[in-house]
Amino acid sequence: MFDELFPFDFLKIISKTPIDKINEIRLRLNKKIVISIANKSYFLSNDGLTGNIEKAISVDKSLIDEIFKRACENSVYAFSNEIKSGFITTKGGIRIGLSGEGVYDKESIRTLKNINSLTIRIPREARGCSENVLPYLFDGRFLNTLIVSPPGCGKTTFIRDIVWELSQKNYCYNVLIVDERFEIANCFNGVSTLDVGNFSDILSGTHKDYAFENGIRSLRPDIIVTDEISNKRDYDAVVSASNSGVNIIASIHARDVEDLKYKLDFDIVLKNKVFSRFVVLSSRDGPGTIEGIYDEGMRCISY
Repeated sequence: MFDELFPFDFLKIISKTPIDKINEIRLRLNKKIVISIANKSYFLSNDGLTGNIEKAISVDKSLIDEIFKRACENSVYAFSNEIKSGFITTKGGIRIGLSGEGVYDKESIRTLKNINSLTIRIPREARGCSENVLPYLFDGRFLNTLIVSPPGCGKTTFIRDIVWELSQKNYCYNVLIVDERFEIANCFNGVSTLDVGNFSDILSGTHKDYAFENGIRSLRPDIIVTDEISNKRDYDAVVSASNSGVNIIASIHARDVEDLKYKLDFDIVLKNKVFSRFVVLSSRDGPGTIEGIYDEGMRCISY
């Protein structure tokens, strides 16, 4: 997975860790390397994982620059649209969040320069994590569902598994995955690197409003799946799609259903009663912990 992304010396050190369990690697300029496994953080030493910061390896500019160059396949220009959005998706489906200095063209950001940290997120499939919830998402038909949780609690993994479960159980719904930030299907050069079932069409790297409008017209989805609705533009797209007779599965950052009532501009979604089910996740017992399933009136119906 990391062979083409990491330089050889760094790869040798990473290989001393339980590499198949890593969720996230954080490389911050002149700071210690931090690795997350199962919602716990460790430092990286020359001997593998450690809890001792004194033994931890620091990140220099050459390491950040080398990994950034490899992620871009030596062509920063080819990845310019992703870079200005603050991330790169690599060949293996790994998503790298970027921080640095914004370069503006008038009022629009053109790119990032002087990259000073990389957040390397490794997608993991958790087959069956949504299986016990799935029966609550039907009432003679599939119900519009919003997955609610703080960042890092498994929303994307959960959504991906719902799509996979629908396919495995042969519901034969045509599913349009609107993967704006390449996180659900993790497409690279148009090919999904994660299993999203047999009935999925994938639109990656496009704004939700464009993908919803054009996808409904051209792909005839029964269900549209999208991640992290976060602003009025997204909310309007969701309302419009639901009014077109298409079902929606989406996610949103919030602590619980009460938080949704105070999110800026989200009232348009609540007033239109777009979602009939709300599934709240946390990381209390690890990412994907189900805290509750709620109906359209935000009344808890399970867990």
